[in-house]
Amino acid sequence: MKKNHHNGNTIKMSKSNRTLSIICYVVIGFFALICLFPFLLMISSSFMTEKEIVTEGYKLFPKELSLAAYKYLLDNPTKLINAYKVTIITTVVGTVLGLIIMSMAGYVLNRKDFKYRNFFSFFIYFTTLFSGGLVPAYILNVQYLHLKDSLWAMILPGLISAWSIFLMRNFMKSIPDELYESAMMDGAGAFKIYRKIFMPLAIPSLATVGLFLALGYWNQWYSASLYIDTASKYPLQYYLQKMINQANIEALTSQGHFIDAETLPTQSVKMATAVLTTGPIILLYPFVQKYFVSGLTMGSVKG
Repeated sequence: MKKNHHNGNTIKMSKSNRTLSIICYVVIGFFALICLFPFLLMISSSFMTEKEIVTEGYKLFPKELSLAAYKYLLDNPTKLINAYKVTIITTVVGTVLGLIIMSMAGYVLNRKDFKYRNFFSFFIYFTTLFSGGLVPAYILNVQYLHLKDSLWAMILPGLISAWSIFLMRNFMKSIPDELYESAMMDGAGAFKIYRKIFMPLAIPSLATVGLFLALGYWNQWYSASLYIDTASKYPLQYYLQKMINQANIEALTSQGHFIDAETLPTQSVKMATAVLTTGPIILLYPFVQKYFVSGLTMGSVKG
């Protein structure tokens, strides 16, 4: 029996429907556990001792809990906190600027009164087919834009995505043209229509694109390896990667000396770095998850 709380009516669910619902819940729960298992294994492995990992492999329930990996990573908390600050700054600035630029581009490309919208649409699409490569991009950023050892070198390359622009444009097509025409008849300009009408209605698509942007900036390390030289400007991913490399070097150099290589957390530190990097960003998803599916489906409208 299922009760409808809106009008007080009681809806009877047949036995077959109830059985089907139970089966669906069991299957979904099973797949949810499968998806959750690697994350739980990552957390538990970060607390394992190096000797247990080497001899028995990664386990969900370690015999002995150890904080050696976290002590190694938090040996200099000032550098770790600074890496978090750099990553948060690049993520917030890049996501906000990217949303503004790509939402404006999607808005303009959908305006029928924009004469060159098909040309610019093709121009944006063309960039997805070919790429200039690493060397021209490096020359452009270093010699002409002077972004060497600048945080903008980590922000600008990922600021615009052709896929996100077309997602915003396709979402615009789902909004009736009469809404814009009535706003123009009331004296609203293009920017006011964008700010007052498009932006409030585009929250699902903005949340979807914003999530992809934030994940891209949060997980960024390659641009830092190319352009960043100052240690205080290292983002979190690049800083932790250097810590892993340092742990591996220490393990290699300890062989043949009196240092026990099994006490160096070279394996557990990899899991600990994954916990430190995925922990904060995973908290972002609950705030946008109600818009995520609707944003993708709205953006997939063809026209």
